[in-house]
Amino acid sequence: MNIPKNHPRAESLNQRKMLEQGLKEGITVPAGLIAFGRGEALDYLLGEKTTTAARKAITAAAAMMMLSKKPILSVNGNTAAIAAKEIAQLSKTLNALVEVNIFYPPKKRRKLIAQKMKKFGVNALGTEPAKKIPGLSSSRSLVDKKGIWPADTVLLAIEDGDRTEALKKNGKKVIAIDLNPKSRTAKKADITIVDNALRAYPLLAKEAKRLQNKTTAKLKKIVEKFDNRKNLTESLAAIKRGA
Repeated sequence: MNIPKNHPRAESLNQRKMLEQGLKEGITVPAGLIAFGRGEALDYLLGEKTTTAARKAITAAAAMMMLSKKPILSVNGNTAAIAAKEIAQLSKTLNALVEVNIFYPPKKRRKLIAQKMKKFGVNALGTEPAKKIPGLSSSRSLVDKKGIWPADTVLLAIEDGDRTEALKKNGKKVIAIDLNPKSRTAKKADITIVDNALRAYPLLAKEAKRLQNKTTAKLKKIVEKFDNRKNLTESLAAIKRGA
């Protein structure tokens, strides 16, 4: 079925193709495609567009990242498959490091994801993780000693709640991109952007550029004013009414 580029479903179908290609390349895994499907259903209810609530969260997230001394973008197979270029753009805009962090081994997949990011000019960390986040039993606990381990703010997408909780308990700020406002990740994160990752990354970069001349005091005010619980409620309402 051929769908025009401006068709509402074109973006979602294109992402499916990228994930399928990622599976062939060894970047994504079948479980990742299932996770994408859950998010795709919610995005459909949002009209596959960025809501007002999501834009508020994006502004707060950009401000928080700009205030951070050691911000980092955590990348898994799905995000690398669908948004490697956009992640690279955001990394450059925020001067933030990128680290590969995945739930499913083997070690080779970490390197394949890093190679994918390298194509877009990013030297991703995480291929040889030597530290372990306390309180987390999965392979996601393994992090780079120069990346997530010393980071003060972690931006993640398409994630599990366990790691979000563990990162929080270890004193880090967490920004999540999650289409499910009822997920544990969404609820535990400091700032949750209820949006498709492919749309959210470029908008974050754009917002960071817009805020670059703001003073530290004004950036702090933006972050302090943001209420994640309230924003999640607004996002859920948008899903229920079909945006």
